[in-house]
Amino acid sequence: MTAVEAERPAPGAAADPLGAEPLRGAVLAALATVFDPELDEPITDLGFVRSVALRRTDDGVPHQGGPGAEAMVHLRLPTSFCSPNFAYLMASDAKDAVTAVPGIRRVVVELDDHHDSELINAGLAADAGYRGTFRHEAEQDLEELRLTFRRKAHTAAMERCLTGLLRADASLPEAAVGAVTLADLPEGRHKDALLRRREALGLPGRPDAVVLVDHSGREYAPEEVPLALRRARSTRISIDGNAHFCRGLLRTRYEGSRTDQAPRADGAEPADYHHLLPIHVKES
Repeated sequence: MTAVEAERPAPGAAADPLGAEPLRGAVLAALATVFDPELDEPITDLGFVRSVALRRTDDGVPHQGGPGAEAMVHLRLPTSFCSPNFAYLMASDAKDAVTAVPGIRRVVVELDDHHDSELINAGLAADAGYRGTFRHEAEQDLEELRLTFRRKAHTAAMERCLTGLLRADASLPEAAVGAVTLADLPEGRHKDALLRRREALGLPGRPDAVVLVDHSGREYAPEEVPLALRRARSTRISIDGNAHFCRGLLRTRYEGSRTDQAPRADGAEPADYHHLLPIHVKES
């Protein structure tokens, strides 16, 4: 679990002391289940949780394990102009996750230093929902937006697994990965991630299920496999690149935030697999 600074408690509340660590740990664990929809990483790993403060709702005394605790969570993002719909989705999910923690009676989640902070924070406080918060500016339903990024996360997880096979066996034809099943994948975090993404989309997790499928579960004909894999690779590279870029922006914007970020291995592999990304230059 990454460290989170505690210098930003709710107004009038004492900073969360070490004596409240069990409940604070439960709140941080709940926040770790909240993912950035575009980067497909927990907001705790990205360093987006700026502070967590706890207090009793009756007398303002910091909570020590009994009922009646209020959790005040401040979030931050790499820039002030990060997409408002992504920002709202993460903040709303954070509020829902912390609300479910036993011993928490009230939750306040606020987004700091964003151009729509006032609007988003007011909507969260009123439980207005996404459309109620943004009204006519809400182009998509929140669940539609969530589904879009679940599909992208599945695509990236699928590509990581299949590219891993290609890297492990240089003799394996790219077109052959269209027949790879879940049982063919080595155990590890990439396979675990793929299984979670498939479950989120309602795709089968049987050992004999084909790995390379679209979001509806449709398999690809052999001649379609190379292009499908390249498209999946472009999605994965975009996610990995954005994740590293956003980490850097956050560190630049907030001094000391590096210590709140967990290392990300994906996207930092040696650049010695150029044969997986063929580039064709058209001569004029």
